[in-house]
Amino acid sequence: MKSSLSGLVITQHGATAIIENAKGNLYHCKIRRNLGRLVCGDRVQFEQEDDSNGVVTGLDPRSSILERPLSNGNSRLVAANIDQIVIVMAVKPAFSEALVDRYLVIAELTGIQPLIVLNKTDLLDPQNHTTIQAQLSCYAELGYTVIETSVKKEHGLDALAQQLQSHTSILVGQSGVGKSSLVKALLPDIDIRIGALSDAMHGRHTTSTSILYHLPGSGDLIDSPGVRDFGVWHLEANQLVRGYREFADWSGQCRFSNCSHTHEPDCAVSSAAHSGAINPHRYQRYLAMYEELNSA
Repeated sequence: MKSSLSGLVITQHGATAIIENAKGNLYHCKIRRNLGRLVCGDRVQFEQEDDSNGVVTGLDPRSSILERPLSNGNSRLVAANIDQIVIVMAVKPAFSEALVDRYLVIAELTGIQPLIVLNKTDLLDPQNHTTIQAQLSCYAELGYTVIETSVKKEHGLDALAQQLQSHTSILVGQSGVGKSSLVKALLPDIDIRIGALSDAMHGRHTTSTSILYHLPGSGDLIDSPGVRDFGVWHLEANQLVRGYREFADWSGQCRFSNCSHTHEPDCAVSSAAHSGAINPHRYQRYLAMYEELNSA
């Protein structure tokens, strides 16, 4: 009888996955059908067949799971056992507060710590920099960590690396924001690692699949090329409210316990937004997201 070994899913493709054992060795493993879909970050049990192949036989309990809702009402698993979502925005393509809010709602509802990164700051002139810093200030005031980075000027990379230590993080963001450049800057030996993965996957390309990388020092980083946006159509109204952490201090003061904070009389959240106690621009974006949710 083959002995069961503990492993970590480094990447997954169809019915197979690359599993890393405790010594850092990689195995190309088939996944038993009854286990369902595995994702980066999953911890599993597997049986070794030879020096490079094996079979995944069991899935350990997940401490967290990130799912991407699909328009057909289903959802797609993205990553497991992560404790930090790194929201990467950039100067170009244009910085979108609405998209940041959408990511933050997902982070709040999953209980996964968010980190906001504004990349490509070398493209900013002083006037634009002041404007974007003003936009970002509302997130810092709410207690979210915001880091500015530029791979070209090597600015902010040490601060970002520090925030990633001792965490299992996933990078999310639109195409073109520079996620791949950030990954390469954080992982000087990335080409060697990709080569090893390609060998383990019997030459299959890894450019379109999610990959977990070990960071220098401590911590893991999942680069998931397909995660560019998260829909909110699957959320209930009360879930969306919980995605805005600044509402918590006011929502209990509304006249109605099930207040949606959109149109009801004596709504403390709406009053706080009109008085400036809650950022009025972020409140307006909440109303737009609420409308999007209800019209889906």
